[in-house]
Amino acid sequence: MTATPSLFAASAALFGRARRAAATGLARVASVALAATTVGGQAVMEGVMMRNRETLAVAVRRPDGSIVVETWPWFSLARGGLLQKPFVRGFPILLETLVNGIKALNFSATQAVDEATDGEIKPWHLALTLVFSVGLALGLFVVVPHLFSLGMELLGLGGDVNDLSFHLWDGFFKLAVFLGYIVLISLIPDIRRVFQYHGAEHKVIWTFERNSEVDALLARTSSRLHPRCGTTFLLFVLSIAIVLHAVLVPLLLMLWAPQSAVLKHAYIVAVKLLLMAPISAVAYEAIKFSARHGNNCFCRAMSAPGLLLQMLTTKEPDDGQLEVAAAALRGALDGVGATVAAGEVRPSETAAAPGPGPVAPVLSDDDMREEKPLNGVETL
Repeated sequence: MTATPSLFAASAALFGRARRAAATGLARVASVALAATTVGGQAVMEGVMMRNRETLAVAVRRPDGSIVVETWPWFSLARGGLLQKPFVRGFPILLETLVNGIKALNFSATQAVDEATDGEIKPWHLALTLVFSVGLALGLFVVVPHLFSLGMELLGLGGDVNDLSFHLWDGFFKLAVFLGYIVLISLIPDIRRVFQYHGAEHKVIWTFERNSEVDALLARTSSRLHPRCGTTFLLFVLSIAIVLHAVLVPLLLMLWAPQSAVLKHAYIVAVKLLLMAPISAVAYEAIKFSARHGNNCFCRAMSAPGLLLQMLTTKEPDDGQLEVAAAALRGALDGVGATVAAGEVRPSETAAAPGPGPVAPVLSDDDMREEKPLNGVETL
């Protein structure tokens, strides 16, 4: 009989421990589910970049067949305050994504070509690449369509910049230049491989979102199309730009217009360039809304054109490319760089749960994750 109280006490202690463990497990599962819907990435040269909260990881296949994984902090412009407010955060997030993406792309280029290069990038090199990339994009998708629309006016097939027909032509040429650009670059073998890595990135993210596992083999059966893709975001930007330009430009010209035709068109092009900030902010909120309510018919209709466009910007990856994408996501989740020897296949694993915290765009909360070296690989 004297053992009974001790047995009850031990049972109560075990029950309490089990209850706490169950509660902790449920919390961890919920945290993993939250993180799984907020990771993001992009394809780079012979590799994939993945982002998880404030950590960026780039995995690249070297010429010798090994995979190098390097991590560094995510460069951010919108850490709080006004720049994190809805309908404001989109443009700074676009800029920081460009900065981090170009840095990852430059690192991948050095690793994919010459494994002896350390991948260091000079600040002026990064700034020059960023300026060139933004200038090329604005020139192709703002200036060139405007000039083509002006040509249609001179041919008598469209009206003046005050007329709706001018902006309908402008929207048509925006989409035509965008689609033509994607089709043309997809013919380049190196870009086609980038599109395969783009598909690998999506497949690995889908697998993590659905199973909380980083598994290259399991990712084979996942879709290469994803509603949060940057391709969909660009299509949102173009679509919103077409509508806003058709409405706002005639209104602005009613308020004030230069007398010279050349100055008037230069003024409108400048206005369109300035409108890219609010347009990207609106597009960002639109893609977040459609991704958050993916089961809604209206949101599925919003995402459908972007998913169709991804048929061009993604290609089916091979197993080696899926392995690289999985290594990048694992690096972003663990916050640890590594070098994986050629031919070494990592076993599948369930990702450890991150701790609670604010959800940031295309990333997950990883504050409480225990940093640990990858099994069987060299930590950088």
